[in-house]
Amino acid sequence: MATPKTPDEHSVGYVEPKSVRFDHKLELARAETSLPHYELVYETYGTLNEQRNNAILICHALSGDHHAAGIHRDTGTVGWWDNCIGPGKPIDTDRFYVLSLNNLGGCSGSTGPTSINPDTNQPYGGDFPTVTVPDWVNTQKELADHLGIERFAAVVGGSLGGMQAMQWAIDYPERVANALLIASAPKLSAQNIGFNEIARSAIERDPDFIAGETPKTGLALARMIGHVTYLSEVGMAGKFGRKFQENQAQSTKEPMFAVQSYLRYQGNKFVDRFDPHTYILMTKSLDYFDPAEAYGGDLVETFRRATARFLVVSFTSDWRFSPQRSAEIVDALISAGCSVSSAVVESADGHDSFLLDSPRYFEILRNYLTNVADNL
Repeated sequence: MATPKTPDEHSVGYVEPKSVRFDHKLELARAETSLPHYELVYETYGTLNEQRNNAILICHALSGDHHAAGIHRDTGTVGWWDNCIGPGKPIDTDRFYVLSLNNLGGCSGSTGPTSINPDTNQPYGGDFPTVTVPDWVNTQKELADHLGIERFAAVVGGSLGGMQAMQWAIDYPERVANALLIASAPKLSAQNIGFNEIARSAIERDPDFIAGETPKTGLALARMIGHVTYLSEVGMAGKFGRKFQENQAQSTKEPMFAVQSYLRYQGNKFVDRFDPHTYILMTKSLDYFDPAEAYGGDLVETFRRATARFLVVSFTSDWRFSPQRSAEIVDALISAGCSVSSAVVESADGHDSFLLDSPRYFEILRNYLTNVADNL
């Protein structure tokens, strides 16, 4: 059994989640129903200064949650972006107050499909209403109000998180000083929507899901489908090649490639921590994201509302959210008269690059955010 990790001088230390309940009706953008109340689970790192202007909001991606940094006191789990958030790290908690939450519809404590439906006294499951990126931004704004944060020094996110940062800058321009959009896109391509549909179908066609049970096979397959699209051909070749998995069980009839074993492990691990209805909900939120839809499909006109400074980062081997998609954002921001910096980072790690410790990538984040802190 592995020895539990202990905090070091660059860690935010042991953390415990907090929660807040909002006892008012929440109208949702695409749902025909509303929520009578809702709860959000979150974590904070660092200290909010006297001016209350050093807060950074971290927006998570599809399978993320509120536990972005530090070590969970009860479970010993390390935050999903712990390599980036902490004392002296690119998102420096010696200078910033960092807020990370589990989005509405999640399965890590915030109100979602696993929560109890007050109308039935049973978990919502598939009856939980559709939520969208604008809904998330609105509820994040409610959480900011609760914490006394009138304006974020930065809203930061990768992938689906970058979409939320983009929506923040459009919907609440006066409340965002900087928006960092990492490995993101202005809307999904048909190919990306197609991948999400395949993943949902794997869940929805699982006989156990149809019977109202946990679709372990379908959810594992959905994760495997998603995971392989987050990697790159070059990265997979370097990591796995055509190597066979070592120490295979004697019951295995045929040799298993290392990449097969890896994907099966990732799929099975995901089943233990993620709710299938949440996975369906989150992928649909991705599909629906299109901030320009409300402005006649004109992304330039959409960004004219933004007053934040932008940093847009993409990765060379990311074919799911390619540099060309980030370039669309950059071009529209420039045409809209916004202040924007951009970078394309050389990487072999595909879409997952935004989660990994790449020296150039982290240097870009560090330099940008150091400038933000120096100008608070």
